[in-house]
Amino acid sequence: MRIDPAGVLLGGFGLAAGLALPLVTVAPNRLVSGQGVSLWAVGQRLGPQLEQVTGQDAWVADVSSTALALALALVVTSLLMLSLIAFWRKAAMGPDGMTVALGVALIPALLLLAGRYALHISQNESTLSRTALGSGFWVMVLVVWLAVSSALQRLRAGWALGAGVRAVIAGCVLAALALGWCDQLSLMREFANHADTLGAAVLRHVQIVVLTLLPALCIGLPLGWMVNRSTRLRQWLLPPLNVIQTIPSIALFGLLMVPLAWAAQAWPGLAAMGVSGIGLAPAVVALTLYSLLPVVRGTQAGLAQVPGAVLDAARGMGMGSAQMFWHAQLPLAAPVILAGIRTATIQTVGLAAVAALVGAGGLGAIMFDGLFGSAQDLVLLGVLPIVGLAVLLDLGFEVLNRLAHVRTGGTV
Repeated sequence: MRIDPAGVLLGGFGLAAGLALPLVTVAPNRLVSGQGVSLWAVGQRLGPQLEQVTGQDAWVADVSSTALALALALVVTSLLMLSLIAFWRKAAMGPDGMTVALGVALIPALLLLAGRYALHISQNESTLSRTALGSGFWVMVLVVWLAVSSALQRLRAGWALGAGVRAVIAGCVLAALALGWCDQLSLMREFANHADTLGAAVLRHVQIVVLTLLPALCIGLPLGWMVNRSTRLRQWLLPPLNVIQTIPSIALFGLLMVPLAWAAQAWPGLAAMGVSGIGLAPAVVALTLYSLLPVVRGTQAGLAQVPGAVLDAARGMGMGSAQMFWHAQLPLAAPVILAGIRTATIQTVGLAAVAALVGAGGLGAIMFDGLFGSAQDLVLLGVLPIVGLAVLLDLGFEVLNRLAHVRTGGTV
């Protein structure tokens, strides 16, 4: 059997992380730095300890339920993934299939293990203590994710199967959280404390992204078309857009505060529309400026790569300029244009977090509250939804990109 060097390397990293890095950190309260607890130490505390059995029947039952839950999670998800892969590929997948199945099971199992340890600390030591996910947990999750992705690539799994595997991982994690198995983790306690504001923050973040992309597309797509047709315009327009990309986001937000405040004072109608030196206006203007370059570049590159023979054939069929654009150029350029819009969208989702510093709100407000209050898990509470939103949008663009390829007869 051929040994996969990448798999050996990932396995070594995962083993080293499990042995050397803390699975969780335990702190006496929210503001004090925690002390790391390794995976081995967590297993020892949650394992059967004969010297602690006396008078702790409830704890023994809790240990048994934890072990049973972990075993069931491993067995059920492994069998599910092996069955899915075997059905999809019409054959047993061997080591790579087992890697995918075990990887899918290990991520929720690690989360469940950390959650049960947090419950044990809360019940047996102090209700004020905070158990946070440690660096070992995140490294092991990353290693498992990479191992699963590598195995799927070796299996030559299609996009749908890969998306299904990742959906199963996300579903298992969300199920563990929804069932309350991780409620005593510091991250979930922060979620409980901010549940009334988190939903509004997510909606505000989405609002910032939408209000940014609408003008970016309305301006960037025509500019990309014009740049493709005019070399002089390209030389004049692209350098300023490149310079804007080099300006730090917080600096650009600050530079826009004064002119927008002046404009709102000079024209009361703008102020009535909500334009001011702080809040949503500078955030949307700055993020729109950042989004223009990938949209313009993507549109120009997509239109430029359309073969001249296609245009000649369309012209020979009697098509006018507008018909050539809509029926020949745009369909062939769509995948590249979508790639530029995709880049602008994911970039905006991330940069919108910084907009909280100028009063725009969103998930960045939660993230910076955690930074200023030295609350690491509150930072994660703001960051993780941003990552999730970016992943979902990226998945949506992947679907659109494949549909565009299929429509133009390209390979997926």
